[in-house]
Amino acid sequence: MKTPLRIGIPSKGRLSELAGELLREAGLSFRQQDRSLFARVKSFSDDDTPIDVTFLRTDDIPVLCAEGAIDLGITGSDLVQEASVKVETILALGMGNCRLAMCVPDDSPVVTAKDLGGDRIATSFPNVTRQYLNANGVTGHIVELSGSVEVMIALGIADAIVDLVETGSTLAANRLRILDEIGRYETVLIKNPRTPQPELCERVRRRLEGVVIARSYSLLEYNIPTAKLAAAEKLTPGFDSPTVNKLEDPAWCSVRAMVKRGEVISIMEQLEALGAHAILETPIKNCRL
Repeated sequence: MKTPLRIGIPSKGRLSELAGELLREAGLSFRQQDRSLFARVKSFSDDDTPIDVTFLRTDDIPVLCAEGAIDLGITGSDLVQEASVKVETILALGMGNCRLAMCVPDDSPVVTAKDLGGDRIATSFPNVTRQYLNANGVTGHIVELSGSVEVMIALGIADAIVDLVETGSTLAANRLRILDEIGRYETVLIKNPRTPQPELCERVRRRLEGVVIARSYSLLEYNIPTAKLAAAEKLTPGFDSPTVNKLEDPAWCSVRAMVKRGEVISIMEQLEALGAHAILETPIKNCRL
């Protein structure tokens, strides 16, 4: 039997669910058995090369990918940067967006990164924190932790923290404020640059890309007076160009175009104001562009 292509995904948590859903939508169907580290993907490769999904700790995926234990991995770009290993980020997956920020107490006199010299900084991202301090010409004492760091200032362990921030509600609860944003991160697909199966990796990437793009767009269809077509096309230019068909009434035409999902409602209102009728939104499940 040929050596299987291995895809590493988180074994627990919300990201595990999202990664599994993404793979299945891309046609990589698998069934996870209780406590099993592997699951075989059902009939994907034309040359009968098997594909296994491997369930791993999210933090370990960049290192294991770099070491060749897996060929592809789904993990956070923050963890890729923190691991400082040689992997290729080949696709942003459009989920798990977050910020990494330097935070200090609300009443702290610290105004800029330059004021952190000699301070104790608690974080689970020591490498990224060290890079940030070096870039600002500051030397601090990094307290490396693997769990929650928000309470470390209240416990007297640290003067500042570097942590992931989503809504900011946790910071407010702990009377902290953002001093500086270090970076923005999201879930990504990474590849071992020395994988023996680059063609199959690219097929997997393209399948996932089709789902990621589809999630970002909707198909908008509407009827518009021919005299208003040019103005309507400016609102819905489509991915390459819109599809325009004549209707039985020569004064009207039908238009179909891909529209970014976050802009659909606004564009529908503008089309309606322009005189469009029968405006319909259809979700796109998958695509190739």
